[in-house]
Amino acid sequence: MIIKIRGKIIRTDSIFIVLLISMAIIIAGEIFIGCRDLHTKEKSPELQTNTQNRDTLWRGKDTTQISTDSDSGKLIMYGYRLIVHTARYLGPKGVIAHISNGMNCENCHLEGGTKPFANNFAEVYSTYPKYIARNNSIQNIYGRINECLERSLNGQPLDTSSREMQAMYAYMKWLGEGVSKDNPPKGAVIPKLKYMSRAADPVAGKQVFEIYCQSCHGANGEGVMNLNGIGYTFPPLWGKHSFNDGAGFYRLGNFAEFVKNDMPLGTTYQHPVLSDQQAWDVAAFVNSEPRPHKNQSMDWKDIAKKPVDFPFGPYTDTFSQRQHKYGPFLPIKKDREKIK
Repeated sequence: MIIKIRGKIIRTDSIFIVLLISMAIIIAGEIFIGCRDLHTKEKSPELQTNTQNRDTLWRGKDTTQISTDSDSGKLIMYGYRLIVHTARYLGPKGVIAHISNGMNCENCHLEGGTKPFANNFAEVYSTYPKYIARNNSIQNIYGRINECLERSLNGQPLDTSSREMQAMYAYMKWLGEGVSKDNPPKGAVIPKLKYMSRAADPVAGKQVFEIYCQSCHGANGEGVMNLNGIGYTFPPLWGKHSFNDGAGFYRLGNFAEFVKNDMPLGTTYQHPVLSDQQAWDVAAFVNSEPRPHKNQSMDWKDIAKKPVDFPFGPYTDTFSQRQHKYGPFLPIKKDREKIK
């Protein structure tokens, strides 16, 4: 067979003709399908659903948004640095003062207080001042910061008028701008763990600690100092340089919830590593170890308002101090509900 292409006569056979025609059909079909797919993707219900279900948790602001050209921006940035590198400024070798144990605020308020479900600062500016039952009084942001310094960092309070206090306040205000008190963002508060039917077990918790925690926090919970010896890369979980027994983490529920959502290192709320039971047990083990004591004689003037997992009496119920520390907490909770 003879065919003419661009004025040239080419001899071929029927098989070659069939191949040429087939290729032309395939190419045309792919072009059509590609155009159709492109149009479909623009309006795909599946893609629309994925867009609607994207992670919408509060994650604060990036510090690159802080303009340090102004005095206010410089103060906010200083506040951020104080949160992340507290020991550098206020620790035993601090350049400003020596009023804390060497831990950083960021050890409890992860990623500078911006990580979801990790004691972040999302609601601080919108909710304070507020009533705190432990103090039986209205507390402002300054008071809250000082409580962390005195309890979690086992240290001393800052003067409210100090540049350091004003800087941390400015940083929390900056992070909290636009957050509604009546409609808090998702991720602002750590989810509560369900109470177990049994008591948390420090012995079982020690095994959890050895598997998942001691590689960072040390076999004796002593933590790991950073290279300059000023603060901790991984904070101590007990002992004289850790949080004292007046800190929020000394309540088992608070500690277990944090561990469940944020530990070990790399854990996210989407992919928890520990089970609920493991979180309760390892919290029990850590809180069974020795740590500094805080005078709490001025706390809980109304003892009826003590949480079920507050580990120090007196109580209005007849449950033991050990049960208030380790559980089971459901019987205590149910007993209180009967009274109400």
